[in-house]
Amino acid sequence: MAEQVGDVLLRRLGDWGVRQVFGYPGDGINGLLAAWAGGEHYPQFVQARHEEMAAFEAVGYAKFSGSVGVCAATGGPGAIHLLTGLYDAKLDHVPVVAIVGQTERSALGGSHQQEVDLPAAFKDVCSAYSQLCVVPQQLPNVLDRAFRVALAERAPTAVIVPADVFSLDYTAPAHEMKNVPSSLGLSQGIVTPDPEALHRAAEILDAGERVAILVGQGARGCAEELTRLADLLGAGVAKALLGKDALPDTEPWVTGSLGLLGTTASHYLMSEADTLLTIGSNFPYSEYLPEFGQVRGIQIDRSGAWIGMRYPYEVSIVAEAKAALRELIPLVKRKRDRSWRKRVEHEVAQWWRAADEVAMLDADPINPMRIFSELSPQLPDNAVVTADSGTSADWYARHLRFHGDMRGSLSGTLASMGCAVPYAIGAKWACPERPAIALVGDGCDADERPRRTHHHRPLLAAMAGSAADRRRVAQQRPQPGHLGIARYARCAEIP
Repeated sequence: MAEQVGDVLLRRLGDWGVRQVFGYPGDGINGLLAAWAGGEHYPQFVQARHEEMAAFEAVGYAKFSGSVGVCAATGGPGAIHLLTGLYDAKLDHVPVVAIVGQTERSALGGSHQQEVDLPAAFKDVCSAYSQLCVVPQQLPNVLDRAFRVALAERAPTAVIVPADVFSLDYTAPAHEMKNVPSSLGLSQGIVTPDPEALHRAAEILDAGERVAILVGQGARGCAEELTRLADLLGAGVAKALLGKDALPDTEPWVTGSLGLLGTTASHYLMSEADTLLTIGSNFPYSEYLPEFGQVRGIQIDRSGAWIGMRYPYEVSIVAEAKAALRELIPLVKRKRDRSWRKRVEHEVAQWWRAADEVAMLDADPINPMRIFSELSPQLPDNAVVTADSGTSADWYARHLRFHGDMRGSLSGTLASMGCAVPYAIGAKWACPERPAIALVGDGCDADERPRRTHHHRPLLAAMAGSAADRRRVAQQRPQPGHLGIARYARCAEIP
């Protein structure tokens, strides 16, 4: 019996190392779902309660695994619901592949039910690569390219398949004109730094008396190198929000988050520094960086597309953070004067004392900052923590102290509500041995909360109910209407 396109697609996903596909059923992917029913060795279908949540779960999986996250949805409204999660992947530079159903080929262009111009709808969010697959011979090349582009550019991609194509008998591309064969796999090399730029950077760092380091998600996995460099330079280190897990907050020279959700210690670090080294961060709020002309700046980033965008850096180095740091460290001299480091550590200690005092203030019914403050020492060293946007992000950034090998993330650039629980679900599939804690706002994702133990992947969801996104309350007070307070404690009664 001939294989159908749906069978080949699932087998090809498995060949790419995919073990889970996060999705929601619908008519446009019925042929794909039928293939799942007949295959024991295909990737597992992990059903979400909504397509947007499926996309967020794929983003969470990709963020915490380092591999491609895959989501699937029907066409029309199902496809549209994927867009928020895919934009989250695009703006946070996360590799995700979306498999999207579409109206049958015979109905395309006929204004049929749920027909949407999906290539146009996905043109921006999946600008790296989005393609309509209308014949079986296209499938290997289209799918393989979607994976390679997602990995190479750390971006979301989309493969759009009309509903009837999933059920067609598969025919491989032939060795003839207008057929495009394909192959599996992508071996990515390490981007190494320019030696001349490294020497210039070392000269600037040696000349500086008050060095500040800003790290983002691109510096993740470099804790040992960052610690060594910061010690040599007597520097303090601030963290962009997506780089919160790049270094533990237990180090006395780590000032914590920078920016609107930042700490007073990070503000001090930037306002008093004479040298700035930014590593793996596209931190967008230049008003929180040193005044122009105050510092000599160096930036290290793996992508030349993001070099020099946010600040007038003197030296720009395109390289993987770990590779650049390993080659930079031997070029830097240890600073004998440690007064700057002592001042930074004093500011850090003052910040944590003040944060603890504020967290312990009485409130009715409870001070939410206290939850985050007291949760910190209770978390295992290998915990994964996710957070929603709004006040949950505030408290996550300022009051939660990462330690050990903790990981964490949120919707950093898109700042979408409702990502915490689906991120945590994705994280549990990516690293099931790690405890997962979702710090949930009451703005969205209620449908996902009953799935906390679905597929035997238990996670803890801590509800930070504000009855409103407090960042918007001041803007909305003149408007009529109030939804009231949801009784989320009753979620615990759901079996």
